[in-house]
Amino acid sequence: MSDLFNEDLFTTGLNQRKATLGAEYVEKNLAAADDFTRPFQEAMTAWCWGFGWGDDAIDAKTRSMMNLTMLGALGRLQEWETHCRGALTNGVTKEQIRAIVHVIAIYCGVPMGLECFRVARRVLEEAGEL
Repeated sequence: MSDLFNEDLFTTGLNQRKATLGAEYVEKNLAAADDFTRPFQEAMTAWCWGFGWGDDAIDAKTRSMMNLTMLGALGRLQEWETHCRGALTNGVTKEQIRAIVHVIAIYCGVPMGLECFRVARRVLEEAGEL
């Protein structure tokens, strides 16, 4: 672990990351890290998940909804898919995902909304929600 990060922040982040994305997914990513990518994995876990998600100011469900909106706006569909699964874990409903995609389409364009719907359909089908 780099000296740049507090062990407690990393641990908090690791627990939150696993709670949202699933322990298997997180452990697979961490295990795949090498000397080149490990510092990024550690930093992302501490900063994004420990600092960004590690307090009680905003509940996990709301944070998931925010993430879907921002990732959709940025067109980061691979991460959108990962966070769509996490959103379901955090209690975001199929109807709420649909409403989020509507907002993405309104503010970011119909093509992005269509792409998000395609990804959401796949995630929801895998989860048995469709």
